[in-house]
Amino acid sequence: MVKAGLICLHDENSTYDKNFIDAFKETCESMGIEYLIKTGIGESDEAYSAASELADSGCNFVFADSFGHEDYMIQAALEFPEVEFCHATGTKAHTDNIPNFHNAFASIYEGRYLAGVAAGMKLAEIMGDQEPIVGYVGALPYAEVISGYSAFYLGVKSIVPEATMVVTFTGSWYDETAEKEAALALMEKGAIVMSAHADSMGMPTACETRNVPFVAYNGSFMAACPNNYIISTRINWAPYIKYCIESIQNGIPIATDWVGTIDTGSVEMCELNEAAAAKGTADALKDIKGQFATGLHVFDVSKFTFEGENLTSYLADVDSDANYTPDTEVVKDGYFHESEYRSAPYFDIAIDGITVLS
Repeated sequence: MVKAGLICLHDENSTYDKNFIDAFKETCESMGIEYLIKTGIGESDEAYSAASELADSGCNFVFADSFGHEDYMIQAALEFPEVEFCHATGTKAHTDNIPNFHNAFASIYEGRYLAGVAAGMKLAEIMGDQEPIVGYVGALPYAEVISGYSAFYLGVKSIVPEATMVVTFTGSWYDETAEKEAALALMEKGAIVMSAHADSMGMPTACETRNVPFVAYNGSFMAACPNNYIISTRINWAPYIKYCIESIQNGIPIATDWVGTIDTGSVEMCELNEAAAAKGTADALKDIKGQFATGLHVFDVSKFTFEGENLTSYLADVDSDANYTPDTEVVKDGYFHESEYRSAPYFDIAIDGITVLS
């Protein structure tokens, strides 16, 4: 018998947390699993307390959704060895070797690339004599965010090779005012198409107000921004949650470090807004999805440069430590092998064509 618990950094007002909450509720309810959800749990001892409370309440599957929850989940896993603790976006499961602690993520860089293609097609449609500048609001300068915006940019460049991108960070995963102001500032810098990796309505609201097309993350914005929302990509956590529950039910070990893909249903594109998208976008995205299955790699090193040169080698910080020491060769066979040596992204290269403002 499984009883499940979910720990969220924010609540359903955060698009990031809502994506987890919806998947958790839907999966547990469809499988007849009792569940508890704790929201607004900070990246502090509060996370350990929440995990302990869920374990004491009978949960034998506890899932936490924020990077900063990881150390506290590990602490709880050591204290409650009979409970399976799973953690999204973390980096330590594959090195700490704690039997009941697990990390998970998805190849969302492929979804970001597809979103970039949709943005690039819109850019090509509207740019005219304007400079082809794309803006991107990021939360924090972590590899997860850098990997995402780099994949997005490469998708844009596959359509508009001369495109450039400006990026700014808000310093927070969820700050609606800061995200809106950052988006407006990027528009003042010349951005005519936008995207973001942040968790509020800030960037979408700014784009709808200023009539700037955008692609999003973690869910559809079609109802709120019908005139300028093009498409969104998201990680669908339902396949992983179902996998964990079934593993516990069947007495099968949960993978230490799990990576969801397009094939597992973990990387999704939300409904395309045909009213805002460039003509032919749906067919283009379908074609590129097919190319992923036949060998297209987002981080093909022939498709981007770093300081004017194509990469032939790169040591990434896969086995994370406090000093972010590079430890693993990740460029092989002509591409950067993202999320293959651990689930969480480690692409942190400042590729040419992207200007980071803050």
